[in-house]
Order: sequence, then structure tokens, then C-alpha cells
Amino acid sequence: MSRARRPRRTGLVVAAAAVALLAGCGPTQAAGPGEGDAPAQVAPGAEPGGRTPEGTLLVADFGGETVTFVDPEKGPVDTVEVGTAPYGLVVGEDGRAWVATAEGVAVVDTRKRERLALIPYETDSGPPATGEYRGGGMGIALAPDGEQVYVGVNVPGGNGVLETIDTRTREVTDTAPVGRRPFDVDVSRDGREVYATDHDSFDVTVVRADGEGEPRRIEVAPYGTEGGLGSWLKPHYAVVRPSDGKLLFPFEGERLVVVDPRTGASRIERMTANTHQHGATITDDGTLFVVGTGPIGSSDEDPSLTIRTKDGKERVVPLAGPHEDVAVSRDGRTAYVSGGFTRDGYWHGITIVDVPSGKTSRLTAGERPLGIAVL
Repeated sequence: MSRARRPRRTGLVVAAAAVALLAGCGPTQAAGPGEGDAPAQVAPGAEPGGRTPEGTLLVADFGGETVTFVDPEKGPVDTVEVGTAPYGLVVGEDGRAWVATAEGVAVVDTRKRERLALIPYETDSGPPATGEYRGGGMGIALAPDGEQVYVGVNVPGGNGVLETIDTRTREVTDTAPVGRRPFDVDVSRDGREVYATDHDSFDVTVVRADGEGEPRRIEVAPYGTEGGLGSWLKPHYAVVRPSDGKLLFPFEGERLVVVDPRTGASRIERMTANTHQHGATITDDGTLFVVGTGPIGSSDEDPSLTIRTKDGKERVVPLAGPHEDVAVSRDGRTAYVSGGFTRDGYWHGITIVDVPSGKTSRLTAGERPLGIAVL
């Protein structure tokens, strides 16, 4: 495979994880679109020109063209237009958010709450569209030094592309071929490798951040690949484990695939939620959070949030209806789960989980929110 490369800045370090989409998955038993909460409106008295407080949530409104700023106690306070059907987002230490939309990567100043730019993709992914299979950006990750952003671009009907953006010039500096529908993008702890989780090709593609060498494909298919494009049993999201840099892929609330990206070797650990799983994040102490979207078979359990300690002990917190992704407060005591499931059953809001007690509350916010971050 060939890859296009342009002059680029060096010095990548650790990167943060991103968000993304669902699966080529089957029907759900939950309520369909229009049956849940209506999209939340910006709260009366909100001050769009004010500074954004720390702890505010930012969600990508997959059902619209905006990101929504959310006070976790009061609800929505502002929206910013970013582009068609935003999926994943990531926020840097400088307060800029990078949002993967169907049209390009939007750059948002989260402190002033305004869009600074919309960077078009180098890859032709078709006209801007909406829905689960729409082309354009999906998973997205940012180097902590703020120098590069990596975005997985879905090309309907074909393999995807990983694009690298120089955050200073706001230009695409590199492209690399990856697999089909790159739901998630992550970066190694040392910043040397980028990982695209390729949903429809049952794999993760390893791309060197320095632009050298050819991308490497590692199959991640603990249930096999016989179902092809119609299979539910595909990788969706990954996290990079802080302790050793291995990739963790949750499957069906039954299996956690642990992949060594250097060798391609993998092993399987047991999970307990017994439900189809999507979004995942991990905290610095190694606690893994995984979103369960609900049953795909008659023996499966309802939606949930799995909270798994670094030694493998799990608590499963029930959720009301499908959700997509999860972010965790800086102190690790609160998890925020986005309700914008990419198939029928989504709702316009966020479930707030008190991690120590497992108690939950629902907050109407956003329009089919997918990607979520704590500012």
C-alpha cells in the first residue's frame, strides 16, 4: 500500500483517545428516534459570549450540525455550528476542540465558544451526508503537545484513510490507508504509533507517526469474521492501557481482547456485562469504562456501563436505553455517557453516573450526542 506524505513537524508525544461511531449492527429493541426526549434547547439566560467554566461538557451533535456546551447540573448553555453530522471530538490543553464532521475537521475555541476553522479532508468521501454509514471523519485523536491531530475518514463502500493535520498550519500533512470504517483512533503512549480501529474489516491498523514504513494490519476478531459486513461481532472502540501500552478492545460484555501492537499477539480476558459494547475510555489509574448498548440476541442483557478496575474486577451499572460513548471527570468520580446511539433507540441527552455509588441521572442535552469530552 502507498501513502501520501508531506513535510511535517516532528516531536509527537502521547495522544488522547477519541470517539466515534457504531457498528454495522442489527436492530435494537429500544425506543426509536422521535420516541425519546426532544433535543434540548439552550437554557434561558445563557451567556454565549461568556467564558466556559472548567467541568463543562462538550458533545458532538450527530443529529445536527453543532457541538453543544453542557453544564452537568443545569443542562445546555450554548451551541456552535461545526459541520454536518459531527462524530468524534477531542480537546487539547489549549482549549481548542477538534471535531470530526462529514465535511471536515472543525476547530472550536471552547473558551470563547466559537468555530475557528473547518479543515477539509484530502480524501474524497462523497458529498456531506448523515446517518450511520455517512462518509467523512469518525475517530479522532490529538497529540498532547498539540502539534498533530489524527482523524479516521470513512469512505463509503471502501477502505478508510487516516489523515494527519498540523494544528499550527491547519493543513493535512499526511495520509495513510487503513481499514473499513475507522470508528476510533488512538495514539501510543510514546507518540510513535497511531492506531485506527477498523470496524468493518475486523482489525486495527498501526501507522507510524513519523510517516515512515507501511501501515500494519492486526486482526481483532475473537468471534471470527464469517459474518462479514453484516456481523455485529466487530471491534468498535479501543483504549491504550497506561501501564504497558497494550490495546484493549471490549466485545459483547464477554471478552476483552488485549493486543500487543508491537507483535500483533493477543489474549482474551473475561468480561461480565453480556451486552453489545461500543464506547470506551480509561483513566490514568487503569480503570476501564465501557458502554453497553443493549441486546443483539434474546439471551443478552440490557444497556449498561461497565466499570472495570486494573485487576479485572467489574461493576455493571444499568442504563436506560442505548448510549454511545463515555467521558470521565478529572477526579474519576463521575462518568458521562452520551445517548446519541447511531441506530434507532438513541435519545437526546447524557446519563450521569456517580462512580462510587453507581447511581444514575439523566440530563437532556444536545441533538443525538455521540462524542463527549469534559473541558
